[in-house]
Amino acid sequence: MLHRLALPFLAVLALAATGAVAPAAQRWSAAKAAEWYDAQPWTSGANYIASNAINQLAMFQADTFDPDLIDRELGWAHDKFGMNTVRVYLHDLLWEQDAAGFTGRVDRFLGIAERHGIRPILVLFDSCWDPDPVLGYQRKPVPGVHNSGWVQSPGRQDLVNPAREAHLRAYVEGIVGAFANDRRVLAWDVWNEPDNPGGGSYNDKQLPGEAARIEALLPKAFAWARGQKPIQPLTSALWQGPDWHPDSPALTPMQRTQLAESDIVSFHNYEKPASFEKRIAELRPYGRPILCTEWMARTEGSTPEAILPIGQRERVGMINWGLVDGATQTRFPWNSWKRPYDREEPPVWFHDLLQTDGTPYAQAEAALFRRMRDEAAR
Repeated sequence: MLHRLALPFLAVLALAATGAVAPAAQRWSAAKAAEWYDAQPWTSGANYIASNAINQLAMFQADTFDPDLIDRELGWAHDKFGMNTVRVYLHDLLWEQDAAGFTGRVDRFLGIAERHGIRPILVLFDSCWDPDPVLGYQRKPVPGVHNSGWVQSPGRQDLVNPAREAHLRAYVEGIVGAFANDRRVLAWDVWNEPDNPGGGSYNDKQLPGEAARIEALLPKAFAWARGQKPIQPLTSALWQGPDWHPDSPALTPMQRTQLAESDIVSFHNYEKPASFEKRIAELRPYGRPILCTEWMARTEGSTPEAILPIGQRERVGMINWGLVDGATQTRFPWNSWKRPYDREEPPVWFHDLLQTDGTPYAQAEAALFRRMRDEAAR
């Protein structure tokens, strides 16, 4: 299974065991980032988790990793929507549990994606939802509730414990090092929404000093990843705040770190077209390729027909949330955290593009995705 990555993976483990530090690497120049982006097709994809998995742990744990299901669903992504990427979340506890086994499953996942013409973006850390992840059995979805089992990585206790930094570093250096020269990987998303206080029903669950600890760890995480000298770019997406222009006094220290460290710029936007276009305009002055790594909330006005053509026209990479309806239940809106839906289906789906049997939520959406792909390729 590990024939493609055995030697670099073993080398990373050896470095970790000896405490050796990889030579410092530099952020990509704007010219290098542009050259990389110009060599790519227009990026179109979805945030992906297998429909049977409620969170990142269930997706990649040995007992619940389902390559046949992944193969079928990534086939739908490419064949029905013309997608060439998916954004996929990893988890530090999976590395600690079984580094070799976890790396092997990521390798197998990448092989499946490659067969369907898909190059994933891999997410290392995430500050959204449940702050107390636990390995092993993952709870069942709460009926009628959006993303009721998603977990943060790292968990809040590991964040505030300085002794756990060595583990976090080993994870980043290990997993990035294993795939640093693997062209099946499109990019690395170092930290998803690091300034998110939890989200949903977890907004008041941060421990004292947790936000400051993330602020200190974020540049380190970039350095750990960059130290493996990956051929893929690094990024971390902005998602909140009134103004992202380079001279904006509203930019926070966390956002300034994200912008200063990212090889390519990324952002999230679930709002109407005017807001989406405003964010692109604010990010253009940074002079780097732009990806929107989360979008599409139909009842908020972020719909495929309204937003996707803008991204294609502006050559902004587009990765919506999500692909197949399943255990995450993100067809329900965010407000279901406070008011669970007492019906099987919301009047209008919030996220997701496909029923569990592969039928598109709307055939017109699937046709639009394919048309945008074809027009971008001309």
